[in-house]
Amino acid sequence: MSKQQQGGTIIGFIFGLVVGLGVALGVAVYVTKVPVPFLNKGAMRTGDQDAAEAQKNKNWDPNAPLAGKSPARVAAPASAASVSETAPAPVADARAPASAAKAAASKPEGKPGADPLGDLAAAKAAAAGSVDPFDYFVQAGAFRTQSDADAQRAKLAMIGWEARVSEREQNGRAVFRVRIGPFAKRDDAEQLKEKLAGAGVESALVRVQR
Repeated sequence: MSKQQQGGTIIGFIFGLVVGLGVALGVAVYVTKVPVPFLNKGAMRTGDQDAAEAQKNKNWDPNAPLAGKSPARVAAPASAASVSETAPAPVADARAPASAAKAAASKPEGKPGADPLGDLAAAKAAAAGSVDPFDYFVQAGAFRTQSDADAQRAKLAMIGWEARVSEREQNGRAVFRVRIGPFAKRDDAEQLKEKLAGAGVESALVRVQR
């Protein structure tokens, strides 16, 4: 290889190295100026946003979800309005269809809608719909610490009501609820709520599916 060829090879190598360094420098400048998704998300937060978040956590109230809320009453079917609360609803016995047959015989055969089996099914549905599918609790507060919940429970015990403390996660935080119950009837729970209000204890009615 001649000296002229060696000199051309060295010059080409140096030129390629300079071009590569320039390209790498340009890429580095572009990357540092363009925000990277997910990595720069936290850096975009301002001091005002951090202060607002801190104030929100400071003023968080575990009883806020229950404020102004009262479970709606379950409307009983009109056909079951005459059933006494103390007397159990009659249950049809499939082994003794004599009453159903008698009711069917009393209807004209040619009258539209004369369906004894349909009437029996409707009676069963009405009897089932008259039963309240919920249990009711009176919640005398929700607290951030176990000690505060225990103090509220002791206060209720002093006025003659036994309560229980249960822990639950709410909005990512542990909440300790003080509840009395369960009650099968809503009226019983509402009477207790009124008695607690008379004793100066704020409470809320909570409905739970059985």
